[in-house]
Amino acid sequence: MNNQRGFFHNVDWVLILIYVALCIIGWFNIHAAVYNPLKPSIMDLSTNYGKQFVFILSALVLGTVILLLDNKFFNAFAPIFYGISILLLIVVLVIGRNVGGNQAWIPIGDFRLQPSEFAKFSTCLLLARYLSSSTTKMEDFKTQIVCAAMIIFPVMLIMLQPDAGSALTFTSLIFALYREGLSGYFLVIEGVAILLFVLTLVYNKYLVLLCVLAFAGLLSYRLRRNRNQLKVIIVGAVMSVVFIFCVDFAYNSILKPHQKNRIDVILGKIHDPRGQGYNLNQSKIAIGSGQLWGKGYLKGTQTKYDFVPEQSTDFIFCTVGEEWGFAGCFVVIGLYVFLLLRIIFIAERQRASFTRIYGYGVASIIFFHFFINIGMTVGLIPVIGIPLPFLSYGGSSLWSFTILLFILIKQDSNRMGAI
Repeated sequence: MNNQRGFFHNVDWVLILIYVALCIIGWFNIHAAVYNPLKPSIMDLSTNYGKQFVFILSALVLGTVILLLDNKFFNAFAPIFYGISILLLIVVLVIGRNVGGNQAWIPIGDFRLQPSEFAKFSTCLLLARYLSSSTTKMEDFKTQIVCAAMIIFPVMLIMLQPDAGSALTFTSLIFALYREGLSGYFLVIEGVAILLFVLTLVYNKYLVLLCVLAFAGLLSYRLRRNRNQLKVIIVGAVMSVVFIFCVDFAYNSILKPHQKNRIDVILGKIHDPRGQGYNLNQSKIAIGSGQLWGKGYLKGTQTKYDFVPEQSTDFIFCTVGEEWGFAGCFVVIGLYVFLLLRIIFIAERQRASFTRIYGYGVASIIFFHFFINIGMTVGLIPVIGIPLPFLSYGGSSLWSFTILLFILIKQDSNRMGAI
């Protein structure tokens, strides 16, 4: 009995309450997004909102099972989880169902399983297991290569589907690696890469090259007496030139027309509110029309008349904005910020490095989904199609984020006994 009291006392109920609140908010907004007057019951299992209710109940059961497992289970079986997720990513390329141009789902009766969602928590677990070993140091080049391989392997398989949105999610794990000692230069490199990517697409590549070489030349002249820094500048300039040509090649020869058009719309290179920019334009209208307090539950005109495609999945935040207004958006964003801060707080209070590393992996992935999904609905980021955690419709998404979060809750509940 004492063990049971201790178990329930140590579980972070604040994190669980935030999770439940987000799931309920998502359920009601899915109901609003695909509301059918002929089937008004929110429990109707033939509708998406009825199915989401089942997904939420099953997710709660899944979370409870995770809390009942031994805390050492996840560390011990991390390689197996990773291996299974890699196997599923290979299987989906062979027997997967193509939806919206992506062969990313394995059909199981009426349900569709998306392996890329489950690869996120398995990759976090394997990274945490590897980096928590006493023989590994983030400063070592070998450790950096192994960590990069763990992340890149599932990314390559996901890109073959091709699902660029899910693949990009894994890049957020660099923040977890940075917390464990990865040099800040890697964050600078990632930031510079993003800047060069945008500049290359907006301006002529040769103009960007000229600016890069001019900047490198100026720095070389200023630091000409410091040979070590001079070498870094030369290597950086060469890598930048190669990267610019790679971006140009990928944009013109690899990306599909609809992907290029989405990027062009965001960058302002084309104005097509009725074509490629339709989703984004309708999304902005829906969110903006909600004003301060929103139009009211089930009263959103953009939502009711299906002006915004994929509104129960990738664009679920539009429903929040239209029907609940700025106040509703503020509450939802506030819950996510509180969730992320709580996860980081939990990660930092750990005695076991495995849980700390895993916690930062969880925070990185949830932050990426949260930031990118909301950013694309308001026009700050190209539409890449990733769900909003706990709010968007879908069993695979909800279950994978539930597993991701509840493993952390389980590990945290045993923090006083961890070594």
